[in-house]
Amino acid sequence: MDTDKVFRALADPSRRQLLDWLHGDNGQTLGELCEDLDMTRQAVTKHLALLEDANLVVTIRRGREKLHYLNPVPLHEIHERWIGKYERRRLQALHELKKGLEAKRDESRSPKEERDGQARIRVRHVYSHHA
Repeated sequence: MDTDKVFRALADPSRRQLLDWLHGDNGQTLGELCEDLDMTRQAVTKHLALLEDANLVVTIRRGREKLHYLNPVPLHEIHERWIGKYERRRLQALHELKKGLEAKRDESRSPKEERDGQARIRVRHVYSHHA
């Protein structure tokens, strides 16, 4: 995957809008895309060519029609490479915070609270995915 091509393609709001439209209704023809967007046919064609070059859009011919489909694989790869690693740090920080709060709670419990089990600190899981 050419990451630079993907980032260049995503840098333009019109191309992101095209991707959003395809995400909502995959497999559209050029004509269908032009109806939904406030762009000329020539502009949509140019943007689609850049998205295809970045492998964000793939096309399939059906007779005389050319259907455009969103290819989410490059976006997933970018997420794994550029976003996921930063998210892991945040999750680790939340885990450490939880452990620290639980340790403070355990240190500050009175004997009665210890017996009754009433002193509890609850930390909600902000993210449910990633370990």
